[in-house]
Amino acid sequence: MSTLRSRHPGRSLAALAVTAATLLATAPAVSASPSHAGTATTAASFDAQGRTAFNKVMVTRFFDRLYNHGDLAAIGTHVRPDLIQHNPGLADGAAALRRHVTDLKAAHPQARLLVKRVIAQGDQVAVHSNLILEPGTKGLAVVDIVRVQRGRIAEQWEVSQQVPETTVSGNDMFSVISTPRTSRPDPRASAAASEQVAITMFRELAIERDLTALDRHAVDPYPTHSPVVDNGIAPGKKLFAQTFAQYPDAVVTFEKVITEGDLVTLLYHMQRTPDEPGLAIWDVFRVQNGKVVEFWDIIQPIPATSANDNSMF
Repeated sequence: MSTLRSRHPGRSLAALAVTAATLLATAPAVSASPSHAGTATTAASFDAQGRTAFNKVMVTRFFDRLYNHGDLAAIGTHVRPDLIQHNPGLADGAAALRRHVTDLKAAHPQARLLVKRVIAQGDQVAVHSNLILEPGTKGLAVVDIVRVQRGRIAEQWEVSQQVPETTVSGNDMFSVISTPRTSRPDPRASAAASEQVAITMFRELAIERDLTALDRHAVDPYPTHSPVVDNGIAPGKKLFAQTFAQYPDAVVTFEKVITEGDLVTLLYHMQRTPDEPGLAIWDVFRVQNGKVVEFWDIIQPIPATSANDNSMF
């Protein structure tokens, strides 16, 4: 039986679905007399938005400097020495990250990191990119999620998979098909509303195993960038039905949500059988007018061992 767990037991899915609501709430109405509390609330809101914008720009530039220019000084500037690492291939600490990038650039001097979309909320930033190690190859689909603390990267998660030569839908793993054809989050969209739609569909479909959730919460056909499924509701239902039948005791553990505008990202752990480490899965939903209109994902098998003592979540 599939279940939903959270690393924050005190927070329900409903609470997660409205995390952004407090940042989007309107300021109190202006009264006849000045309200210092209202001014403080508004200032705090602008300050929070400013910090998120700073985090987004800083993290994007950091990855560009590090992987595209080989600028190791960026680690000293933007990463805490005691970096908490969730990538199973790396140990904790900025020094391990420095060694990793040094080795990667030595083995693949022409490696390029092509950033496709960046989604930020509060102190967390998700960078969706295509890491091409050798020219002419498809490379890897990668998401790096970082937590920023006092202007520096304090924690990092990563999920990656090889980009296949072909996909069932014919869509690549990164492009945008729905309109407007931009990878930037829509600043006019309500993050709280987008998050509620995506989490509700995820819960009903992946946890409650209700295939009709796609009918309620997605347009048809919706473009998918998952390599193994075709566009539209019917292929999605077929894939989920096959998965549920093959793995009746699968457990899905919800780990993290990051939302900006119309883009919602979910990180979760799927353990198909009790004796396997399972899969780390990162989904991106684009939401418009109360419906999911496009979908991307990255799926990585969790290795049996890790270079650090942290999980991938």
